[in-house]
Amino acid sequence: QVQLVESGGGLVQAGGSLRLSCAASGSIFSFDVMGWYRQAPGKQRELVARIFSGTKTDYVDSVKGRFALSRDNAKNTLFLQMNNLGPEDTGVYSCNGYRLSGGESWGQGTQVTVSS
Repeated sequence: QVQLVESGGGLVQAGGSLRLSCAASGSIFSFDVMGWYRQAPGKQRELVARIFSGTKTDYVDSVKGRFALSRDNAKNTLFLQMNNLGPEDTGVYSCNGYRLSGGESWGQGTQVTVSS
């Protein structure tokens, strides 16, 4: 099973930026969809952004224009560039890989805290 390991979280002031990384132990193309989810304190986990096996991407409305997905295929790594962060972006960000044939992988999560 391909394992996912996130990094890049931390504490940042409002208006700042962070880049999250999700490193896969195998090919990221073993997944049909890869995405980033976040869970804020007291809230349900929500999908933030996802990329399909081609280049199609999806973003939740609240991050459009501020967050951007990218991939380094050679390093089997998915990135989430987050700009103009606000306190509402605070949460645990988790990387997910999903296969249409069944099965998915989750990373352990990385904390993002945005101070006002």
